Amino acid sequence: MAQYTYEVVTKDGKNKKGTIEATSLEKARDALRAEGNSILKLSEASILNQDLKFGGAKKIPSRDLSVFCRQFVSILNAGVSIVSALGMLSEQTANKSLKEAIMNIKNNVEKGGTLTDAFKQERAIFPGILISMIEAGEASGSLETSLERMSIQFEKDAKIKGMVKKALMYPCVLIVVCIAVMVVLLVVVIPNFEAMFDQVGGSLPAFTVAVVKLSESLQKYWIVYIAVIVGAVVAFNIFKRTENGSRIVARFMMKVPVFGLLGVKTQCSRFARTLSTLLAAGMPMLEAIDITARTMDNVLFRDAVEEAARQVQRGMALSAPLKASGIFPPMILHMLGIGEETGNMEEMLTNAANYYDEEVETTTQQATALMEPVILVVMAGIVCLLIGAIYGPMMAMYEQLG
Repeated sequence: MAQYTYEVVTKDGKNKKGTIEATSLEKARDALRAEGNSILKLSEASILNQDLKFGGAKKIPSRDLSVFCRQFVSILNAGVSIVSALGMLSEQTANKSLKEAIMNIKNNVEKGGTLTDAFKQERAIFPGILISMIEAGEASGSLETSLERMSIQFEKDAKIKGMVKKALMYPCVLIVVCIAVMVVLLVVVIPNFEAMFDQVGGSLPAFTVAVVKLSESLQKYWIVYIAVIVGAVVAFNIFKRTENGSRIVARFMMKVPVFGLLGVKTQCSRFARTLSTLLAAGMPMLEAIDITARTMDNVLFRDAVEEAARQVQRGMALSAPLKASGIFPPMILHMLGIGEETGNMEEMLTNAANYYDEEVETTTQQATALMEPVILVVMAGIVCLLIGAIYGPMMAMYEQLG
């Protein structure tokens, strides 16, 4: 999905600049016009002017969105008007970005706009699936039901993200500790022994010489090492945001042992639960698939779901193009096939989502249990090699003196 920069005049007469994600320039233009904007400029974002995820509007965490939807439902069920409910929600919301967005929505509704249009004005803050569900709920008179479903959706999404972060956090901490220990040994410990080696004289093993040279290099050119690391990180982020780069990174991540499988199961869980939620709200199949595609983090899964939408529009069953993509596991394909045959798609997708939620939790525990001993062994091996590079020559010297 490409990113486009725009400059528009809103229906309130204000100039507004920003970026929008869409599958094509035409869809970006349609999305802006649907919000009542008059487009002044619209072009595809370049590497230099697109958002690099280092700043800009912050997406609201799924857990905060879940709380927002659940509280909104409770207040509406108590008979409070939408405007009053939004005012109450803005007062008790701690997240500053969310508070500001709710106040903007409240002001737009007070001016006579619909709740859907008001949410569309805050598209940079709220995900498209929530806006679509509010639009469906407002049109069918079942806004509370739509918000209740979204609260469950966001709650499940937050749980999945939390488990994945937990699986990645511990290995990352151990890797940072390993690097820190190596730097301390190379910069602080080895220079002390280097002076002793120079005083004693004699030839040193090749490995010890290499470690000493690396130590000297780190001490003299440490700023170059830091610049190279920072440059590599920035270059990787830019490469990852290109069309080809995002697909290369996605393919690589899917092939990483354990974590690749974890990513696939996470995407399957999100696909099944999102599509089930949208279909249960009475949304047409094509629109539901299109929105589901935009929620997929992995670009390969997004491409597969977008292609499936095109095939469904031509009259093909959903399970067929997903199977042809080759990235969806057999389990979810079988569940989809059964749902299509029985006409009970929502229930089968919900069952698939629950199954993959449990699979993500199990795989997360396996990944954490596997990575801990592996990283510890690697870290111990590196430290032992550095210590061996120091004490090996010392032991040899002591033997010669003896």
